[in-house]
Amino acid sequence: MTRATLAEVLQPALAGGYAVAGLVCLGWEDARAYVAAAEAEGAPVILQAGPGARAHTPLPVWGAMFRELAEGASVPVVTHLDHGTDEEDCRVAIAEGFTSVMFDGSALALDENIARTARIAEMAHAAGVSCEGEIGFVGYAAGAASRGTDPGEAARFARETGVDAIAISVGNTHLQTDTGGGLDEARIAEIAALTGTPLVIHGGSGVPHAQRKRLAAESSICKFNIGTELRQVFGASLRASLADAPDRFDRIAILSALHNPLCATARRVIRDLRP
Repeated sequence: MTRATLAEVLQPALAGGYAVAGLVCLGWEDARAYVAAAEAEGAPVILQAGPGARAHTPLPVWGAMFRELAEGASVPVVTHLDHGTDEEDCRVAIAEGFTSVMFDGSALALDENIARTARIAEMAHAAGVSCEGEIGFVGYAAGAASRGTDPGEAARFARETGVDAIAISVGNTHLQTDTGGGLDEARIAEIAALTGTPLVIHGGSGVPHAQRKRLAAESSICKFNIGTELRQVFGASLRASLADAPDRFDRIAILSALHNPLCATARRVIRDLRP
């Protein structure tokens, strides 16, 4: 199956009462495991290259890796630029074959966020690519504090930007290593009623699994970004592999041992979001 855009997988999710996993990738090994997991579950998946991944590996390399995985997959695969912070990030990603870009203007004043996001959404749509934006600010564990999404501002953001999905701040936090107190479901419902747009939760690893499952089925949240809990599995599996075979030194042999644990965890993440 060919690559899919974000809109092509999120609109059916919105109509069908489920969500799609946006899985944060840091290299070939985890990205390949996530596609294998999606195929095993018969579900679409969103492969995401965020700022950390792009600092380690150039964007054209991500474009080529994602394209290879997506074009060989039996399920729809979205290739997504996560947290693009300027127009050039998004322009390069589109040129390199990404099917979806996120412009993160959440640190900007509202008017500037809307204006810049609208320009990037227009550029993306002209190229047949989807666009995600963010309103409110999703903070970071042990870092910048969150600023909750105002439902009225979210309505204006949806109306004036034309984005295909909106990332919101409703109690979620990036890089959270354990489950927190959960999301503000009343605020989610108010935002959903005023926008009609698929909603996105960044920092999904910190959301209790039962709440993720329920919100996927019963709300307009159509995409959960999951990174930290998968990186925790990667790290634990790597340490276990090295401890079990201390004389092992070949990179391919070491990293190949991580495929099954990563695939199994990604399958559970994907399955929890499905009907």
